[in-house]
Amino acid sequence: MDTIASLFSFITTPVSWVIVQFHSVYGKIFGPDTGWAWGLSIVSLVILIRICLIPLFVKQIKATRAMQTLQPEMKKIQERYKNDKQRQSEEMMKLYKESGTNPLSSCLPILAQSPFFFALYHVLNGIATGSTIGVINESLLASARKAHIFGAPLAAKFTDGSSKVEALGASLTDVRVVTAVMIVLMSASQFYTQRQLMTKNVDTTVKTPFMQQQKMLMYVFPVMFAVFGINFPVGVLVYWLTTNVWTMGQQMYVIRNNPTPGSKAQAAYLERLTKHVTHHGKTRRRSEKTIVKAIVAKGRDRNEFERSFINALTKAGLVAQADGTVAKGEAQAVAQTEDGVTTTGAARRQQPKRQSKAQRQSGATKAAGDTTSASADASASSDVSASEGKTTSLEKSDEPQDAKPAAQQAPKGGSNGRSRAQSGQRKGGQQRPKSPSKK
Repeated sequence: MDTIASLFSFITTPVSWVIVQFHSVYGKIFGPDTGWAWGLSIVSLVILIRICLIPLFVKQIKATRAMQTLQPEMKKIQERYKNDKQRQSEEMMKLYKESGTNPLSSCLPILAQSPFFFALYHVLNGIATGSTIGVINESLLASARKAHIFGAPLAAKFTDGSSKVEALGASLTDVRVVTAVMIVLMSASQFYTQRQLMTKNVDTTVKTPFMQQQKMLMYVFPVMFAVFGINFPVGVLVYWLTTNVWTMGQQMYVIRNNPTPGSKAQAAYLERLTKHVTHHGKTRRRSEKTIVKAIVAKGRDRNEFERSFINALTKAGLVAQADGTVAKGEAQAVAQTEDGVTTTGAARRQQPKRQSKAQRQSGATKAAGDTTSASADASASSDVSASEGKTTSLEKSDEPQDAKPAAQQAPKGGSNGRSRAQSGQRKGGQQRPKSPSKK
């Protein structure tokens, strides 16, 4: 560790200068030789570094989400070229280039923070050995060696012997207890930070090896912190515990206000946003407009949580606009259907409402009933006409038959002729010759 720290000795002077400046401020409040003055100086150094690293943190979030989006394509490449590692690497690099992502972007905050970490370790190691370093002179060195945090000197380690600890003016028990508690807190904060990332801010619809890798790191990192932590001075443990707490709080803020699409955090965020927008009738903050704008731009590619959000706005009589604002649903406003299609302009002509199968069947039954009733009416009217005709014929039948013309009496005789024809006789009285087969 000393060799690694010496490699970053070029940044030791700036780090020691920042610590001394914070110490001069806190020394006036708590006293220059107290652990509070030196401990808060280290905490303030962490906060200053992490504020400067916020742009890199934002870039890390974007890179992580871009990598999550590319996971299905990466899995296809791995399966297609599983026997050709060189071609697989080439296709991966081509995919990164086309999408504009960089796998190393997710490690930028850690890489950028490591020089400050090793420089601080180098400064505290100099305090432990009693040598001046950077801008820390003899008087500041004596003051730092007197500073204790809960009975443990800043430069003491868990692995130090009793003689070295006594030289720093402390007991071995106090050093072991304080360092053990800080190592446990450091590992627990790292585990919780990684766990909330995996359980709340990961797209659960995509199952890829990347997720399995992140899940493995959730257990590996705390073990690594515990192993290396026993060799860290108390001041470095303060630094690392502070940066873990900062990372945890920063990540909680991002998960709550800018969650990953498709994650449980997004479902909770859109539920809160729905209540807020339906209550106020508009989006007030810039972050809300950014989220709504991204959802509108997706169209049919929205996930189930985003579709539920759009449907909830529609039920409330609101419409999400393309610029991220929300307006009341009017004929001239932007109208959005539930399937994600956005239409603008004047109101369209209303189409007839589509009937269900049961409604169509009931309509057909009703039409058939109307037709049957009409047929019944027609048949009834024909029966009435027939009955009237029958009555007329009966009235006419009362006349003597002799008064009827001969032409009208012919059909009566025709029936007899038909019966005679059926019996094998012709109308003229001649009989048909018998069939030859009957002779």
